[in-house]
Amino acid sequence: MIFVDNSTFFAILDRDDDAHALARQTWTALLSADTPALLLTSSYVLVESFALTQSRLGLDAVRALHEDILPVVSVHWVLEQDHAAAVSALLTANRRRLSLVDCGSFQIMRRLGVRQALAFDQHFAEHGFELVQP
Repeated sequence: MIFVDNSTFFAILDRDDDAHALARQTWTALLSADTPALLLTSSYVLVESFALTQSRLGLDAVRALHEDILPVVSVHWVLEQDHAAAVSALLTANRRRLSLVDCGSFQIMRRLGVRQALAFDQHFAEHGFELVQP
């Protein structure tokens, strides 16, 4: 199972994103493999992705995210205990650039035993997760 971060969703959608080509290539490879990867994200990542995509790319891009990308991704809905653990991790880390969404992603990944992330956010590697490469 591979956790998908907002940084990947946005890179797939935005042709001007520095990681666009790599994101598209990796996404296509994962979905077209003999055994397609099981992809997972969280409800927090979805909120972040919808907001960023709408703000920067508009509603047509939000529609593409919702209709073309997300149907192949399982969504883990953030539970109260996930949220509490993420807030605690955020406050303990005391780092301005580390987000609640990232801390929630790390919490969910650890709880579910997910070791790989499809992300262009180096915080995942800093927290011991393997970044998926094409």
